[in-house]
Amino acid sequence: MLFAEDLPDLDEEVGYRGQTACKAAGITYRQLDYWARTGLVEPGVRGANGSGSQRLYGFRDILVLKVVKRLLDTGVSLHQIRTAVTHLRERGVEDLAQITLMSDGASVYECTSADEVVDLVQGGQGVFGIAVGRVWREVEGELASLPSERRAPLEDAPTLDLAAADELGARRRAREAG
Repeated sequence: MLFAEDLPDLDEEVGYRGQTACKAAGITYRQLDYWARTGLVEPGVRGANGSGSQRLYGFRDILVLKVVKRLLDTGVSLHQIRTAVTHLRERGVEDLAQITLMSDGASVYECTSADEVVDLVQGGQGVFGIAVGRVWREVEGELASLPSERRAPLEDAPTLDLAAADELGARRRAREAG
């Protein structure tokens, strides 16, 4: 059934590193990094906190990455994708499984019932649909064989002495001291 998905609860402490998220979503690391830096899709488990830290993407993040990829593949503009992603973020995980996204190539629509799908199609505009529940299952299948890790409490997170590790900073300090 298109709108009656029964999907499991998620452990929000489990995350996936960038390369794993890329593989599961079918995107490049360059896309992932750009989308994170511009706020399109940010890691929900752990963000990057300086040099050497690793972003951790949750299941929901990877689901959104894969939906963004599909929308891009069909020619939807980045502006419309940003609007759709903002809407998905406001919906929450439980609702994501219950929606289908539709697009005519210029706009992205949310359909929450079979009646709404019919109304959109009868309007005469050709549309395609992305059943997020199906994408959910695809991401779940991809991640099943890939490594994950738990978010460490903040007090247990390794600290990195950025000043000591930064070669340019060390040179600058030596020049200023001497």
